[in-house]
Amino acid sequence: MEKIPLSQTHQYTILYFYPKDNTPGCTLEAQDFTRLKADFEALGVEIFGVSRDSEVSHENFCTKHNLGITLISDPDGVLHEKFGAIGEKKNYGKTYIGTIRSTFLLDSATGEVVQEWRNVRAKGHAERVLAEISNILKN
Repeated sequence: MEKIPLSQTHQYTILYFYPKDNTPGCTLEAQDFTRLKADFEALGVEIFGVSRDSEVSHENFCTKHNLGITLISDPDGVLHEKFGAIGEKKNYGKTYIGTIRSTFLLDSATGEVVQEWRNVRAKGHAERVLAEISNILKN
């Protein structure tokens, strides 16, 4: 697995984990993070989306929806497991193992988790993360 360095140009890094490219909730979340990218960057935060989709899927997803954020392919779930973003889920009465929509704010210099949001809903999540990070950095 290729190592992905944390941002060299931003003080903080966001890793947000999402289940699948080109699904309604995941598309909305990626579009929201793209729309707010400049606001995050103004706070010194770089955004990375992470899913188990392939690099080709990510490229198509970014092109189709004009996404301006970097997506990381984690097909073996190594990052998912490291951050606890994979686990038991229920959908239509069936239980399965899948990605738990989660976001982590990391200190880019140390890699330490500064803040985490787990088991979140896609709608409005990027805005909530931006507001909370803004508050964290003010204190």
